[in-house]
Amino acid sequence: MIKKLIKLLFSIFIVLIIVIAYLTLIGINTNAFNNKIKSEILKINKRLNLELNSVKFLLKPANFSINIKTQEPNLFFDDNKLELENIKTNISLNSFFSKEFSIDNLQVSTKAIKLNDIVRLTRSFENSVELFILDQVIKEGFLVGDININFDSNGKIKDDYKIKGFIKNAKLVILKDYSIENLNLLFNIKNNEFLLEDIATEFNQIKLTSPSVLIKEKKDVFYIKGKILSNEKNIDINLLNKLFKDNFKQLNIDNINFKSSNNFTFNINKKFKISNLDLKSKINLNNLDYKNDLLKIKNYLPNFKNLIRLRDHKISFNYNRNQFDINGVGKVLIGDKLDFLDYKIKKKQNEYVFDTNINLDKNSLLIDFLKYKKEENTKSLLSLKGLYKKNKKIKFDKITLEENGNNFLIKNLNLNNKLKIVDLELLDFDYKNNDKIKNEFNFKKDKKNYKITGKSFDATKLIDNLLNDENNGETKSIFSNLNSNIDIKINKTYLDSVTFVNNLNGNLNFKNNKIHMLNLDSIFPNNKKITMTVTTNKNKEKITTLFSGYPQPLVKKYKFINGFEGGVLDFYSIKKNDVSNSVLKIDNFKVQEVPVLAKLLTLASLQGIADLLTGEGIRFTDFEMKFSNKKGLMNIDEMYAIGPAISVLMEGYIETKKLISLRGTLVPATTINRSIASIPLIGNILVGKKTGEGVFGVSFKIKGHPKNLKTSVNPVKTLTPRFITRTLEKIKKN
Repeated sequence: MIKKLIKLLFSIFIVLIIVIAYLTLIGINTNAFNNKIKSEILKINKRLNLELNSVKFLLKPANFSINIKTQEPNLFFDDNKLELENIKTNISLNSFFSKEFSIDNLQVSTKAIKLNDIVRLTRSFENSVELFILDQVIKEGFLVGDININFDSNGKIKDDYKIKGFIKNAKLVILKDYSIENLNLLFNIKNNEFLLEDIATEFNQIKLTSPSVLIKEKKDVFYIKGKILSNEKNIDINLLNKLFKDNFKQLNIDNINFKSSNNFTFNINKKFKISNLDLKSKINLNNLDYKNDLLKIKNYLPNFKNLIRLRDHKISFNYNRNQFDINGVGKVLIGDKLDFLDYKIKKKQNEYVFDTNINLDKNSLLIDFLKYKKEENTKSLLSLKGLYKKNKKIKFDKITLEENGNNFLIKNLNLNNKLKIVDLELLDFDYKNNDKIKNEFNFKKDKKNYKITGKSFDATKLIDNLLNDENNGETKSIFSNLNSNIDIKINKTYLDSVTFVNNLNGNLNFKNNKIHMLNLDSIFPNNKKITMTVTTNKNKEKITTLFSGYPQPLVKKYKFINGFEGGVLDFYSIKKNDVSNSVLKIDNFKVQEVPVLAKLLTLASLQGIADLLTGEGIRFTDFEMKFSNKKGLMNIDEMYAIGPAISVLMEGYIETKKLISLRGTLVPATTINRSIASIPLIGNILVGKKTGEGVFGVSFKIKGHPKNLKTSVNPVKTLTPRFITRTLEKIKKN
């Protein structure tokens, strides 16, 4: 009996072992629990339903549980159907036998499912604002994934869920400005953490790849960190402006072509607003166009056409919270000339700090006010260091130019938005100009004032500007509002390419950007003096005087007078309310060529005097001109010249660069002698061989554009009392 019982128990044990082994290794298929599984799914979410085929049960003795698996089920939520690969779950044997059948774990493997369907399914569990927005953003794409979810006793998803898989051919459109197309990636999702790998996509038609992107959710904000690689592509500048808040628009950058490697972090909120962007990029820039004439560059670079092209640059770009810095080196194309530069640009708040070196070897460089030009194909290095403010104010900490023994240094130059000098610490120049004249001087700030000292200086350009300026000697200042004293001491100062003065000394006082007081004196190599003064009296009248014992260098600046010799020049002017009244006197000089006067003499049939003018020259004992200036209009009240051969009295006006209108009387010296018997006869070269032959003189008119003057003369029998009076005054003085 005992043996039979033992055999029976052993048989039962063997059968039990076989059953357990079968259930563990092979399992059983049944539909008996389908309805129970569906009811448990409904407990999780009443909007869900399952369409199940036969369910396979596998015993898990190790943890005293049963593994349930079904192949190719269909999941329904609302009117949507999701085709699944399989569903797995575990239930404990205790709950199985106690009829407390409940699902605490769910593993789902999907087939290719539309991304929008996945989002809608997720919204069926928790319908958040971000999921709603994500549903609107996603336009296309499929997902294949493996989902492992644990549930608490109330059927809610625990935080230890795991989801992995891949996304294929996704398309997202964000705020109509940003388009992500052909998105393919692998993903691994844990609680509040998303790891995306092997990413390939097109962002606004820019092809991008990434080895990995990590996304972490912190409260209501997503922290994103990753690396993106871009292929060579022409970039839409509007996209960069949107990403970097118009920083590129302010820099006037266009036509960008580059490839890059970018490490980035940023935050994005539920409304897809990006913040705290931190971007570190290595860029191979093939092309970039910079359009601007910020510093009127064309005045300095003749080849410049409001466009600078960068070629083949290696750039490091760092952007952090609306601040960025750029370090780069490469080629620069100005016009059709290719040079090289390196640069550092740092943007902080509303300032751009820059440090740039340009090898201007191929391009020419022109500094007109210094009469300096660097020729093409000459090695040179231009360095610029300073900052540019958003209100267009510019500060140069240092500017240097080195070229073939020529050196220029500028320190602490501040310019306003009109490119006027607000402050300047130092100019130190040592160079030869276009006329091969050595310039060696510096302009240095001394507290609130300045000092100009040097061995040599070419003042030709400065004098030309003074003589030709429309504002009657008040040159257009390069300063914004100068209120300082300037002391001057220069050993040799050139007035033209040949003539110079020694020991220029003096001082200037500026108030409100205008000369208030001036006192300069110097001496020519022939020991003739030249002095100039400006004083402002209590009535705010500005009085200017100029005396030169050697006026030839000043007179020959006027191109319509040639062959000027001798003389003493004395100039006096008084100015108030932008109106100046002046007197210019020159005594005992000779001129050899004055085209307008020669034409007058020819028209008046005074060929003998005309021959003198173009030959030996005509001597004048006295020249005096009284005139006034106001806003580019010169009114000549009286211009009188007397000499042994001829005398002239003239009046009229000159509208700068527009119109000349003059009229007057021209009288040969023989006529004056016949009238007042005080000037020796010159002879037959004047008006004839016999007494009484000819006329007393001629009246004339000169009128027209400065480049197209029309001249007419008429004989006069009687001299005007004014002419005779002025002649007698001059004779008495002599």
